[in-house]
Amino acid sequence: MGLTSDKTLALAVLCAVLLFTGTVWLWPRLARRGPRAVAGRIGLLLGTQVALFAAVGLAANQAFGFYASWADLFGQEKDQGVVVDHTPGRGPLEVVGSRRVPGAGGVRPASGGRIQEVELVGRTTRIATPAYVYLPPEYFQPRYRTHRFPAAVVLTGYPGTASALVEKLHYPRTALELARAGRMRPMILVMLRPTVAPPRDTECVDIPGGPQTESFFAKDLPDALRAHYRVSEKPGGLGIVGNSTGGYCALKIAMHHPGVYAAGAGLSAYYKAPIDATTGDLFQGDKGLRRRADLWWYLAHMPAPDTSLLVTSSEKGESNYRDTLEFIERVKDTGRTRISSIVLESGGHNFNTWRREIPATLEWMSERLTEGPARRSGGADNDLGN
Repeated sequence: MGLTSDKTLALAVLCAVLLFTGTVWLWPRLARRGPRAVAGRIGLLLGTQVALFAAVGLAANQAFGFYASWADLFGQEKDQGVVVDHTPGRGPLEVVGSRRVPGAGGVRPASGGRIQEVELVGRTTRIATPAYVYLPPEYFQPRYRTHRFPAAVVLTGYPGTASALVEKLHYPRTALELARAGRMRPMILVMLRPTVAPPRDTECVDIPGGPQTESFFAKDLPDALRAHYRVSEKPGGLGIVGNSTGGYCALKIAMHHPGVYAAGAGLSAYYKAPIDATTGDLFQGDKGLRRRADLWWYLAHMPAPDTSLLVTSSEKGESNYRDTLEFIERVKDTGRTRISSIVLESGGHNFNTWRREIPATLEWMSERLTEGPARRSGGADNDLGN
């Protein structure tokens, strides 16, 4: 049974309940003195505590998507990372699986869309990473066979799992429902982790002598998508969105590469790359690289990028609230970069908060990307404004 399996969680809960019941039932018998009675009490208490801790931990992992497998939990995950591909003839994107959109209600791709599991290999950076690609129903319909579609890159936080974007944050299902309701245009979603060299948190930086993560997202990934899918080739055809670490990456990449990404949305984002045990030394003493990764410095010293940004926070529950308000004001002062926001009254740094923000974020993104099928008639327009 996998770490994120419902059966694993149910078994842990059952064990906790049985041990708790057993403790209550057997406690009178173990209330006497003596080594065996004392050992019995210690064993029951310890077993109950461990079972409760395991059940709570498994539930939290399912809710927040910290780890994808037992190997990931114990630091033994080795099937992802920065590799050099020597296979002749292999392209930058390879489809390795396909499945229906959860909750779509349509068996055929032309009615319910499709989620493809893919393997990506950067042509220039040699970074290899898995991803999920959501293709809307229109992508498979004959009348749109010559159309190119806008696309949004969707990033998790750190450590995060790409599957959580599908199963916990419901990006494909939300995009499908919004398009059906006429609230956004059909759009391709490319869902992956910003952690392309796990377990290291690269913060989407081109690390000297290490993973060239920013270049992967700025060049290799867009090139691979356009080579394999009918993704818009216009400068305004790509957007990028993420939560937490992915949110910082989305804002930074959109600001650094406005000719590639027309819009960037950071859900619960921060605005400066941290340096800690998970990141290591990102900049190797390069002050220019360190400053460029600081969005505060970038706004103050670099030409204002011609792109659209969206930031989100909560008045209660999010630590980035004051920084987000300050970031909005600084972007407005540039006079060129466009800024929008979603500010909730209350909401923590978690999946539930992001699920509340994702529908409006996708609508906002759809309005700022060019090309592709028009929205269905009858949908309400929702511009968040500046």
